[in-house]
Amino acid sequence: MNVNTKLTPRVSTIIGALVADSAALGLHWLYDSDRIAQIEKTKGLVFLQPEVENYADVKGFFAHGYKVAGDASGYGETCLLILKHLVAHGEFKRVAFQSEYRSHFGPGGAYKGYIDTPTRLTLLKLIPLAPEDFPEVSGADDDQFAALATVPVITAMHNGTLDDLLEKVECVVRLTNHNDIAVTAAKYAASVLYSVLNGNSINEGLEKSLPLAGEKLTSLLNEAISTDTMNSVAMAARFGSACHVLEGLPVIAHIVKHAKSFQDAVEANIRAGGDSCGRAIMLGAISAAQAAMQNEVEICIPLSWLAKYNNLSVAADACSCL
Repeated sequence: MNVNTKLTPRVSTIIGALVADSAALGLHWLYDSDRIAQIEKTKGLVFLQPEVENYADVKGFFAHGYKVAGDASGYGETCLLILKHLVAHGEFKRVAFQSEYRSHFGPGGAYKGYIDTPTRLTLLKLIPLAPEDFPEVSGADDDQFAALATVPVITAMHNGTLDDLLEKVECVVRLTNHNDIAVTAAKYAASVLYSVLNGNSINEGLEKSLPLAGEKLTSLLNEAISTDTMNSVAMAARFGSACHVLEGLPVIAHIVKHAKSFQDAVEANIRAGGDSCGRAIMLGAISAAQAAMQNEVEICIPLSWLAKYNNLSVAADACSCL
């Protein structure tokens, strides 16, 4: 029997993002769909121990040798960091968040793991400076998925208009990703999630948010959401499965449109391979929000998955203050 738990929509959004990221960690950056299918037959897909043997002789990058099953990727760590920041301060405070980001991911910080390009370049900009000298824009000119890592929490904790939300999202995204495509992708993703949290279906959110997607993303998203059936592996082959938002956001849109449940969405995302953790943050947030808004316990986050997420107590304590 698969036991699920029911959370409020806003909490489901946040926990869904974090759990989806952690679930994908074991096969993160494995690009070979045939190898993933082989592993699924013997070990399953979710909350696997990262093992270098799974990456042998196929396309992939083994980045998580110091992590264990249930840990978070760097994206999940950023998502949790912004959650703790907003709970502690009651609102977003740029300099404080930059300080916390530098302390967490920088030398001597609590984070242990792979540092991607936008994180590394952001740290290089912040480390030499006193907090009072931190620039309003500290991010790298990079369109990778670090740009979406804070979006679920910012959106879930936002109580104002969509325009106010989009302004806030751009401010936060440019702290790590000072790149127009990254910002556009984050705004589109935030708008979709905002729409779902305000009672619209995922399909409505995907369609209504397209005017925010910009020229490069709109045609890709239109193609992704116009498909009739779920095939995440084919979508990853079509659009790409690497770390760039132009590749991953159409795959996210395709999966969340067709997934029958949060669990279905998370597993389809892992099967797609590549930067599954990067996609997982928004995909998990949108799928979990939809499930909670529909008020159907059976399609929410499996209780066994919650138990496997190693930072659940930290996240739950923070969410209890919402």
